[in-house]
Amino acid sequence: MENNLKVPTMAEMMATGEIPDILFWVGCAGSFDDRAKKITKAIVKILNACKVNFAVLGTEENCTGDPAKRAGNEFVFQMQAMMNIQVLNAYEVKKIVTACPHCFNTLKNEYPGLGGKYEVIHHSELIQDLINNGKLGIKGGGVYKGKKITFHDPCYLGRANDIYEAPRTIIDKLDAELVEMNRCKTNGLCCGAGGAQMFKEAEKGNKEINVERTEDALKTNSSIIATACPFCNTMMTDGVKNFNKENDIHVLDIAELIANAADL
Repeated sequence: MENNLKVPTMAEMMATGEIPDILFWVGCAGSFDDRAKKITKAIVKILNACKVNFAVLGTEENCTGDPAKRAGNEFVFQMQAMMNIQVLNAYEVKKIVTACPHCFNTLKNEYPGLGGKYEVIHHSELIQDLINNGKLGIKGGGVYKGKKITFHDPCYLGRANDIYEAPRTIIDKLDAELVEMNRCKTNGLCCGAGGAQMFKEAEKGNKEINVERTEDALKTNSSIIATACPFCNTMMTDGVKNFNKENDIHVLDIAELIANAADL
């Protein structure tokens, strides 16, 4: 993390008797993947700039167990989940924000059945709230004014949890032109990473899913593909590279778009 970023841990805050309003669940991608770390930094910049009282678990955070569950290993999922729930409940966590729709879906919909009941929001919802409440302002759209941006709906954000408008509202604030792909919202196409597919070899076929999805994006003639999931980001970035367009088309998370536009 950059020196000027303030990222307190739950343990540090508890030691001083403080209780954060929000726990920022970073997720495996946001913690370990070099590209996704940039998304994590963008979110922290936004949280710091808006003076949001938050903390992270740091080394106490484990994988939510989503990939294990999707791959069919319920036992490993429940072990991971119980371990995390124990930590979260010990800190009396009430509200969680995460940039990963996979973590979001698992924490929100699958942890309650195992004793982990929290208010879970996606970072697009938090950013939308900060803008609506006047805590986060973008002057005249910033660097993206007038640019064509298309948004790729992450499966676990859109179709699984019905969150379509928050990311689009954010893009709207950039004064950019949002160009929808033919397959979007409830009819969106998966990037190919969900369901633990990210971690296995491709099956027989004549085209990778992320290449097919990138073709959808290229047809919009957008210079930016916006997404709201670290896995989607990787898959769409690889898709753009497949067409040798990485110098012309940038794949950015909505948090990065906002952090850049607000010059944080």
